[in-house]
Amino acid sequence: MVAWFKTYSKSRLTSLAVVFAAGLSTASAAPQGRNEEPLLDSSLIQALIDIAQPGQVITPPPGRYKSHLVVSKPVIFDGKNQVTLDGEGTGSVLWIKTSGATVRNFHITNSGPSHAQQDAGIQVRGDDNVVEDIRMDNVLFGFSLEQSQRNTVRNNKVQGKKISLGRRGDGIKLWYSHHNLVENNEFTSGRDIVFWYSNHNRYVGNRQSGGRYGLHLMQAQYNIAESNYFFDNSTGISMMYDTGDELRNNVIAKAVGAQGVCVSLKESSDVVIENNDILYCSQGISIDVAPYEPDTRNHIRGNRIAYNDIGVAFLNDWKDNELTGNLFTGNITEVAVYGGGSAKRNLWDGNRWEDYQGFDRDGNGVGDKPHRLYTYAGRVWMDVPNTRFFKGTPLLEVLDFLDRLAPFSEPVMMLEDKHPLVASDAKVRAGSTLDATEDLGRNADRPKPAGETPVAHEKGSGPGGAASGRRGSLEPQRGPIGSKNDE
Repeated sequence: MVAWFKTYSKSRLTSLAVVFAAGLSTASAAPQGRNEEPLLDSSLIQALIDIAQPGQVITPPPGRYKSHLVVSKPVIFDGKNQVTLDGEGTGSVLWIKTSGATVRNFHITNSGPSHAQQDAGIQVRGDDNVVEDIRMDNVLFGFSLEQSQRNTVRNNKVQGKKISLGRRGDGIKLWYSHHNLVENNEFTSGRDIVFWYSNHNRYVGNRQSGGRYGLHLMQAQYNIAESNYFFDNSTGISMMYDTGDELRNNVIAKAVGAQGVCVSLKESSDVVIENNDILYCSQGISIDVAPYEPDTRNHIRGNRIAYNDIGVAFLNDWKDNELTGNLFTGNITEVAVYGGGSAKRNLWDGNRWEDYQGFDRDGNGVGDKPHRLYTYAGRVWMDVPNTRFFKGTPLLEVLDFLDRLAPFSEPVMMLEDKHPLVASDAKVRAGSTLDATEDLGRNADRPKPAGETPVAHEKGSGPGGAASGRRGSLEPQRGPIGSKNDE
């Protein structure tokens, strides 16, 4: 019998398929719950995979199968959207232990609950595979790729187990896996999206919500995240100990909780954060000892940083970040530096500041004088973290007003932008066409095309040292910085 299974002739494969089809008609199965199909035995599917020739298409008959299947050959395994693979609450539902396979059009459900074993909907241990058009639900991890290169994971929907956040698994996890493409997927009810020790990967056009980290890049180099939506997470995107990562054209919004952060940079260097919408978070961008490597810079440009408690928060007096062409509007505090010091050792140039107090007499869209941001009594909650409880209270606001009116201490200049954009026709690249009052979960139907560069126009207002904190809508416009019309 073993020798028979190892014979790869076309006639014997056809014979096995006939036996397989006949077996399905008499397979014993017990109902797994009300209105569910009976579970069919998948052993004959595994046999078909094991004897298949490379490139052969394997399409199981419609049904719901008990599954811990292993795709061990470079075949095309296609469920035609008529097959459910059910892990029955144990282990991983499907393994890909080959290179060059395609798995598509399946419903995958009921993985095991083990974090130690990383029970997943699909485990990948190979290169150059394609996994597409999969629907997953009630899985601990969605996809787990370990030491796997050049795989494509696209057009999938993954819903995790409905358990507490800390007990969930990751929507997708890359571990020592490089040059992979994760594209146009939707992840809900998971914990994190994780790229650890994984380089040169692309994460494009995905939607992720309701987790802890929307995307967690750690010890990961030269990865690209582009045209994604991240919302309702504890942290939108976190980069830790990275080099050369790029974040472009993403919408990162509604990072929840007192410490919610849209984008977190920790000891990361040569990072590009460009043309993103960074909205509705406790902290828009958090910078902690970044850049870390000597003679490197981080580039933060063309972003819309709006309606956050703090627009950009430095956890210490650090240097060598370049913030250019960004729009700061509607933030309660534009820039904060904790523990003393300022943000002057970074480059600030050509940003649009809602609270700029100046004119543009020559009409070139650039302010006639630099924008200087000072802190007064607000320095208290930056230097003494426990006093943040009183931030925004009438007492602290009165102290701040009196300090501006008749300073009883020297105000601290936090930053200077020598070329602030001020005129009504000044254009600032911003990441999306979303109105600021939209529900991002329902109305942001798809990531914007990378070529869209909408901009927002507001006239400066508010006191000299702090944004007004006003909430409202942003009118999406289009055009490059410095263009002269709104068309």
